[in-house]
This record gives sequence, C-alpha cells and structure tokens, in this order.
Amino acid sequence: MADWLHKLGLGLKKSSAKISDGLNDIFNKQKTDSQTLEQLEELLLTADIGIKATTEIIDRFSSRRLDKTADIHQIKHALAQDIENILKPCEKNLNILKHNNIPFVILMTGVNGAGKTTTIGKLAAQLKSKYQISFIAGDTFRAAAVEQLETWGKRCGIRVYKGANGCDAAGLCFDGLQEAIKQKDDIVFIDTAGRLQNKTDLMDELQKIIRVIKKIIPDAPHASLLTIDATTGQNALSQIEIFKQAADINGLIVTKLDGSSKGGIIVAMAKENALPVYYIGVGEQIDDLDIFNAHEYAFQLLEINNE
Repeated sequence: MADWLHKLGLGLKKSSAKISDGLNDIFNKQKTDSQTLEQLEELLLTADIGIKATTEIIDRFSSRRLDKTADIHQIKHALAQDIENILKPCEKNLNILKHNNIPFVILMTGVNGAGKTTTIGKLAAQLKSKYQISFIAGDTFRAAAVEQLETWGKRCGIRVYKGANGCDAAGLCFDGLQEAIKQKDDIVFIDTAGRLQNKTDLMDELQKIIRVIKKIIPDAPHASLLTIDATTGQNALSQIEIFKQAADINGLIVTKLDGSSKGGIIVAMAKENALPVYYIGVGEQIDDLDIFNAHEYAFQLLEINNE
C-alpha cells in the first residue's frame, strides 16, 4: 500500500503541483471573498475538473464558511474531501464471476494509443495467480498490436489466440471464444483495434464484435471496459459517451496519469457519468497499475499525504 501511494503521488505530481501551487497563490490572504472563489473556480477548470464538478466544489466550499484564520492545509483538506465525495461513486471493484465453465469475458476498447494492450497485460499479470486466462488478439489491423499482446502472453505464460493480419475481427473473436470454452479458461481478454470515437465504420465493427460474442455467450462481454488516456483531458468525456452508445461500456481504466497535468479529468468523468473507474495507471512498469481509490486519489491530487 505504501509503495502504491508513493507511486500515485509521483504519478500525479504534474497535476498536484499545478493545483497546489495555484491554491498557495490564491489563499495567501486571511479571508475568502468573491474574487478568491473566482480564482479557485478558474484553477479547478484549468486542472480539467470540469464545469459540473467545479460548480459543486465551489458551492460546497463557499457554504462551508471556513474560519478566516484557516490555513492552507485546512483549505486543501476541505477541498480534498469535496473531491473525494464526487469520486466515491466510481470506486468499485471489478468482480470476476465464473459459472458453468463459461469464461468471464473482458472486452477492452479505446482510441488509438490509449494503452489497451499494455493494460491487458498488466491486469492479466495481476490476475494470473488466481485464474486461467487467455488473450484474443482482436486488433487485426496492426501486426505490432498482435506482437505486443504475444509478448505479454509469453511474459505471463498466457495463451494468445490470433489470426492472419487483416482478418475479420468478429470472426476471430468467435473462434477465440470457442477455444477459450474448450480450454476451460476463467477469463478471456479481447483486445480490439484503436478507433476514434467519430469513425462510424469502426464503431460499427465494434458492435459486430459484440453481436458475435453474444452468439456464443449471451450475457458477454461481462466487462466492457474503456481505456482512457489521461492526457486527452476533456476529450475523454466525449469518448465515454460515444463508446457507451456503441459498446455499452460499463467501466473505465485511466492510464498515463504520470504524463499529464490533467489528473482532474477523473473528477470531471465522475460527475458527468459516474461509471466505475476500476484501475488507474501511473507508469509503464507492470506494477504501475492499481485499483482506483477515491480517498487516496483526492488527497494525493491535493498533495495531502498519509491521511
């Protein structure tokens, strides 16, 4: 736990430094007035916390009526609690359920470069001690994506089902799931091609993959996860809406928080849609992905440690 908190703090450093420095500049006087609240609102918006979440935080903060002698630590603590309250509904565990020798199917989606394949590898590495896992290389457009998935498969001792480059992705998923059932796998990760949310033909293909999956396992995919690159900022909100429509997304994984000063985007996402944020990533190493915790995230975002 201590190791992860340290990594989380380092990963959020760009975001937390921006917010913390801004708060220090704003609250360098003895009282909170309307100008101070305007400056706080601007700071939260520039940290990608979003309009809805920022409005709620400002309303709560102004109604709290902190003592005029409140120091910066007390102010940060109050703001962290408000952010935690917004994030809390998104803090849920990804429950792996298996019954009647039917594998738990996890469909991974997202735009190009969001980190889907790497995230699959990291998750599988964490789960392989408890479950028999297989990968389906559904990104048939890029040979490099298949190779990357195979590298993770060799690293973790996990079987990879793949087809010829450019083959029909839905057909491949159909055959791969049949093989997974035959092999009595507990979990199947389906990697899909990166697709921009405004490309209708690619979204249609994703829907075709889902229809094919349901022909074999009617209630699958059991987890339809969208991988969000934190560096995209507010664009993540439109990604979520479009992928929800196309793939019935029921959970999020946020990656690359260490490469962005836009760590507040998770707060915006929580206020806009409240989908579960199952995992967050703060680096490239295998253990740089961990379960999302609202309290830890909010307090690290405000540079408040060990509370």
